[in-house]
Amino acid sequence: MASNDTVFLRSLELRLLRCSIPSDSLARPPVPTQSSPPVAPQFPHLLSLLNDVVALIESGDYVQALTSSSASQALFSCLQLDSFESAHRFYSETLPDCVSSFLNVSGSEDSVELGCKALLVMAVAVASLLAFTQCNITGPLDNLSLMPLAELSILKYLKGGGEWMEWEAWAQKELMSVGSDLCAKFSNLQYLIFGKTLLLRMKDALFEGSLSSIDGVRSTSWWLARALFLHQKLLDERASSLFDLLQVFTNESFSYLGTLEKIKEYWCPNEDCSTILSMLQLEAGILELYYGRLDTSKRHFESAAEVCNFNFSLTGALGFRTMHQVEPKAQLRLVTGTNGGDNCLSVSTESSNTNNSPLSQSSETYEDSDILVTPRFVVDERNIGSVEQDAKQHSVAATPLSAIQQALILAQCLLIEKSTRNDELQNWEMAPYIEAIDSQNLSPFMLRCFCNLLRIRWESSRNRTKQRSLMTMEKLVEGVYDHSPGVAERLYYCFGVNTPPIPTLRKEYGDLLVSCGLIGEALKIYEDLELWDNLIYCYQLMDKKAAAVELIKKRLCEKPSDPRLWCSLGDVTNDDASYEKALEVSGRRSARAFRSLARSAYNRGEFEKSKMLWESAMGLNSLYPDGWFALGAAALKSRDVDKALDAFTRAVQLDPENGEAWNNVACLHMVKKRSKEAFIAFKEALKLKRDSWQMWENFSHVAVDVGNLSQAMEAVQKVLEKSKMKRIDSELLERIMLEIEGRASTTRTDSGNVNSNVANASETYGLEVESARNRETEHLIELIGQILRQIVRSGGNAEIWGLYARWHKLKGDLAMCSEALLKQVRSYQGSDLWKDKDRFVKFANASLELCKVYQELALHGNSRKELFAAEMHLKSTIKQAMDFSDTKEYRDLVACLEDVQGALKATTLPGA
Repeated sequence: MASNDTVFLRSLELRLLRCSIPSDSLARPPVPTQSSPPVAPQFPHLLSLLNDVVALIESGDYVQALTSSSASQALFSCLQLDSFESAHRFYSETLPDCVSSFLNVSGSEDSVELGCKALLVMAVAVASLLAFTQCNITGPLDNLSLMPLAELSILKYLKGGGEWMEWEAWAQKELMSVGSDLCAKFSNLQYLIFGKTLLLRMKDALFEGSLSSIDGVRSTSWWLARALFLHQKLLDERASSLFDLLQVFTNESFSYLGTLEKIKEYWCPNEDCSTILSMLQLEAGILELYYGRLDTSKRHFESAAEVCNFNFSLTGALGFRTMHQVEPKAQLRLVTGTNGGDNCLSVSTESSNTNNSPLSQSSETYEDSDILVTPRFVVDERNIGSVEQDAKQHSVAATPLSAIQQALILAQCLLIEKSTRNDELQNWEMAPYIEAIDSQNLSPFMLRCFCNLLRIRWESSRNRTKQRSLMTMEKLVEGVYDHSPGVAERLYYCFGVNTPPIPTLRKEYGDLLVSCGLIGEALKIYEDLELWDNLIYCYQLMDKKAAAVELIKKRLCEKPSDPRLWCSLGDVTNDDASYEKALEVSGRRSARAFRSLARSAYNRGEFEKSKMLWESAMGLNSLYPDGWFALGAAALKSRDVDKALDAFTRAVQLDPENGEAWNNVACLHMVKKRSKEAFIAFKEALKLKRDSWQMWENFSHVAVDVGNLSQAMEAVQKVLEKSKMKRIDSELLERIMLEIEGRASTTRTDSGNVNSNVANASETYGLEVESARNRETEHLIELIGQILRQIVRSGGNAEIWGLYARWHKLKGDLAMCSEALLKQVRSYQGSDLWKDKDRFVKFANASLELCKVYQELALHGNSRKELFAAEMHLKSTIKQAMDFSDTKEYRDLVACLEDVQGALKATTLPGA
């Protein structure tokens, strides 16, 4: 490609990108509407077409760029469309074939010509995407034709408005085919499909030929990622197929434009490249955050801040939050700083001045609340501070921030919302970021709108500001329909914030009205947006369920092929036939219908059928964590352990805060004898559900299996605490005691060996390891002692007294050991002792241990008292146990008696 033509084409591509990312440079010159290459171009006609269509897009006249421009006339000159054409055939065959014919990759020998044509296709696609964005995201709302090319001269008289309505219904189904319903009623859906189809076909055609995105039109992948994310924002749930494609195109965008060097090389070194790269990182972070990938999102946001040399943090300052506050109180405050450089400057008045916008807030309060919109800080009032220090680090309220910096602050606010618990503390953590944007005099329209929305969500949760939030929301919704500011200005940074679509915003307004008790007003909004579930809920609040059914049936007469209506009817009537009809009209592509049928089958006890239906639902959309949990439950009921484990694992991957799912994963690993995996899963489950003694008990068993005795005993203590000493697992404590006794025995043996060789050791590493092992063993002994003392204080059973005696023996306290053993022996005594062989065996073993301890006490204390006690106990036991004389335990008791009597004969009293 010739150098001059390459530079000119890339400048046009940059102008397209600048429609949504204006430069933050203060001295930015006005964008030329008619530019020309420095020397005579090879293809002046194509370049002229490109320049014209880009100028139309820059001015916000997207429809004219689509239908009336010379570029669109040239692109669609070979378009063949008859009156019998279907929407599916047009968008899957006719339109892609038209693009391929226009590009003529195989027949074009000149890369300049191919580059011009490719950029022209991209410009028309971008015009379609931005027209869709205007209708559904930014406003103001215009009555556009349903079909993007409806006003094209060659198509204008082929079809009427009624047929375009059928095409719009097809577009709705096409967007829902990824496995999720639309979250509300949207307009001009064909514009999104049209733009996406052009971009995909152009990209595929380029890679089929010699010109790749690396050589030209590198921003194609970025625009495709934006189109797909627009599609995702229309849906009620996250779609796995869209996520996979978004990952591909985002990674491609970073491979082409992921560093400042690549951007400067591709475009101009004098361009404000940091803003472009920061915006790319910011959009990638918002995308990852939308899908719940918090760590990746955080890294993108940090990279965006690093590129524009911007950092910010929270600090505290005294200030006033209400009008009538007398004493200043500590308030959170956002502080910004830079590391030098001039990449991030203030937002220019030309691109960001929204003072004439109805959303600009010039006053600090509203009449209906005495709470200040932004707190009044004492430092601001006294004007205290070092000028030198303020140049390095200063409060946001006193410093103008560039648009990209404001977008980064709002992104951080979103990250806090997603990564922290949804409670009042979360709102106060987000407040300084919202107030930082509110304090700015100049903000792009979409940044201001999103900041206002975040404030509404915060203030609607507080009684003192709920009325103000309702008024602000009303103004926000009205501002969407206002024609000031213009279309082009509203587009600035609209992809740099996660602004909800206009119907979603209106739905949120309806929800706020319901929370304020204004159900009648909310009903009108829900009906207009075709939010049938919300409508049913409101009718139920008013005890008018029958009216909801009648309304849905009436709409079904008008739209019998709408699967959402059939699903809503099934929810109201609890009739599976409605869900089956929803599957039929959707071509078995309605994930919601599959889920409803699966729940119904599960409730009837048809677990195998429920499992199969859940598998079908998750096959349509795998990014639904509750669906994986339900599939796991159905698989578990149908005895499919492997499927259940896989489903619960997928559930925790999508929702790591699902404690029940973590618990189920751990329990299934226990069933499959995978103790290490179960141990890890239980740790995650207990982070979220710490009040379940059953979960703590299972964790204690797994911890012993993996040899982590410390955590096992912590779990035992939790079980005792949560069950109020009613749940005592003697077998588990026996396992722990055996392990500790083994470690203590090994420690004593190793200590003897080490002490004998200390003089010959050249290194002390072995001694340090042995010392650490000894300390760990002593710690474990103390822990189990605490548990046993806690149990015996509330009255332990025979097994616990036996363990308590063994613990005292480990500590070297034989006197306390004998007392504990005596209580164990007495616990076994009773009328059933001499009739129950198993009980006698336990009693005999405890008696033998008691007599052995008596013998040790007599040996160490040189006393005969313990020997007499042992002799008396053994004689009594042997006399009463004649029925068990054939057992080994009986013979051991007789042998022990002989030993005791022999010791008595060998022992003489002092002074005798």
